[in-house]
Amino acid sequence: MRADRLLSILMMLQSRGRMTARDLAGELEVSERTIYRDVEALSMAGVPIYAERGPGGGCALLDGYRTTLTGLTEEEARALFLLTIPAALADLGMSDGLKRALLKLTVALPDTFRQSEARIRQRIHLDWGEWFQASEPVPHLSILQQAVWEDLMITVTIRLPFGAHSTWQIAPYGLVSKAGEWYLVYARKDTIRAVTLAEVVDVHLMTDCFERAADFDLAAFWSDWCATYERNRPTVLVTARVAPELIPHLLLHFGSAIRQAVEEAQLDGASWIILTLPFETIEQARTDLLGFGRAVEVLEPQALRRSLIDFAQQVVEFYEPDSKRSISG
Repeated sequence: MRADRLLSILMMLQSRGRMTARDLAGELEVSERTIYRDVEALSMAGVPIYAERGPGGGCALLDGYRTTLTGLTEEEARALFLLTIPAALADLGMSDGLKRALLKLTVALPDTFRQSEARIRQRIHLDWGEWFQASEPVPHLSILQQAVWEDLMITVTIRLPFGAHSTWQIAPYGLVSKAGEWYLVYARKDTIRAVTLAEVVDVHLMTDCFERAADFDLAAFWSDWCATYERNRPTVLVTARVAPELIPHLLLHFGSAIRQAVEEAQLDGASWIILTLPFETIEQARTDLLGFGRAVEVLEPQALRRSLIDFAQQVVEFYEPDSKRSISG
């Protein structure tokens, strides 16, 4: 609806400052011509807004103009009422601030919206926590948060493989929480990287400030970094014969990525199929495949096949009734 679009333009310009007609059109999925018409409509309605065409131009509100309208629709208010405090915000010490902000927004809503809050909260609840994970403070998060906010250089000690450590001076660009784990995005020697906070052994603030790259976008970097990490992570490909009754469990275990492979798999014997199953390591493959019992037979690699046989023999010998092992073992 046009009214929603006009309000969206107003809110975006108020929160982000000057924006080009092209950026606004992309955000709202309309043409630039529509944006210029909307700007004209807002101006005629008394909103101090202007648009400049050409290089360096854009749409903006006059300095100091603020609107007190929340502009929330009933659907948006319903989404607001469903918000709970994600663990990541609690880690950053922002849970109280978010609660106060939500309270202020709620107070600004029409009475008819506020009256439905209790009804909505009794029907949908969002639990951001993960199963079987204790809520513990994240080491060094507080000092890293300060460094990120104030653009301060830090000296950081990173845990390397095989028990080694390395100490660097880095520019902390941002913090990212993914699936309950925190990552530090940093610049070192003109290269931007990411590291888990679990690998950070020690952090010290420096007095020197750093200048962030003008074109750096944290969300875009993180998306690219995740894609690269997933492409390059170690992969062990296992060729196996799989019993038909195991296939539903494989779909649950590996997700939709294996569905096409199941559909295209070759039949072998009595409805068994041959699949290529991906694992990050030989150890992970062995652990997972032992749990599938006789419903899966590894064909390749031979090292994994021999390891499975060895582990299975150890288990059989351990539980043999005539074992000389004592009950207390």
